[in-house]
Amino acid sequence: MLKASQIAAKVVVRLFFILLLISLVPFMQGDNHKLQNLYFTTHHKWIFVFPIILMVGFISLLVICTLKKYREMDLNWLLVLNTVIILVYSATLYIRVWHLVK
Repeated sequence: MLKASQIAAKVVVRLFFILLLISLVPFMQGDNHKLQNLYFTTHHKWIFVFPIILMVGFISLLVICTLKKYREMDLNWLLVLNTVIILVYSATLYIRVWHLVK
């Protein structure tokens, strides 16, 4: 079971970084006129707390798992769960921005 958690953690983290690089392509193409005029405004500033907690948790779990060389099964599964939640959250944000820019 430890081997499966190691593989799952490494695959999900690599998938996250690949998708992160792919999402940066529109900013690097130079035709980002529509993206420059896009702003997020909310009535409650507490909405931004959840993504910040997710990202801090992801960074800390990634550092801990990397330092322990993915030998802790519980930390590996927490990293997988955290990364999957970030991927889903990012997909919903991407869809929302796509509808605004389209």
